[in-house]
Amino acid sequence: MHTAPELSRAVNRMLASLKKPAIDENQITAYIGEGAQILIKRCLTGQLDGEPEVAEYEQAQPLFFEYYAQIVTESKPYPQVVESLQALKEAGYRLACVTNKPDRFTLPLLESSNLLQYFECVVSGDTLAKKKPAPDQIFYACEKMGVAIDEVVLVGDSKTDVAAAKNAACFIFTVPYGYNQNREISLSDVDAKIIHLGEALDLLD
Repeated sequence: MHTAPELSRAVNRMLASLKKPAIDENQITAYIGEGAQILIKRCLTGQLDGEPEVAEYEQAQPLFFEYYAQIVTESKPYPQVVESLQALKEAGYRLACVTNKPDRFTLPLLESSNLLQYFECVVSGDTLAKKKPAPDQIFYACEKMGVAIDEVVLVGDSKTDVAAAKNAACFIFTVPYGYNQNREISLSDVDAKIIHLGEALDLLD
């Protein structure tokens, strides 16, 4: 899902409420990828590993969640995602969605974009105590679906996804769109780099 425009709008409404200056969408996009809490911290501090004052963060988080909840369903899938999910499902592959996005945003977004129907299992960022890059969400999806880890391919777009796959010891394909702090993923770190989700079908066959 191309969620950066809506995340950026929510962030800047949050910042306006806190009487802080707006941030350019490109900069906010570079902060996306490791969950809402880290996104908020990065936007408050202007640093990838920044830690804001506790009181400021506690004030900012509910504001962001409130504003984002109002517009989360406006995000759209990337090109060829819907067709590719349909093709994968028709080919007999079983699909799960594993995301660091909180459940309160994940399910409405999947439902509004008509993607929920493709997934047997959805694991959100707050489903478990730990999220990607920890392997817990992947193991949880495997347990729910009765699938062995060596039969799993994670398709992701970031270093967080690559690390999660490595930690889980499963295969990893990456797509070039999405959010990875404007860094390119090395081919040596993944099993395959694909242009769009549909190319996974060719590799899996």
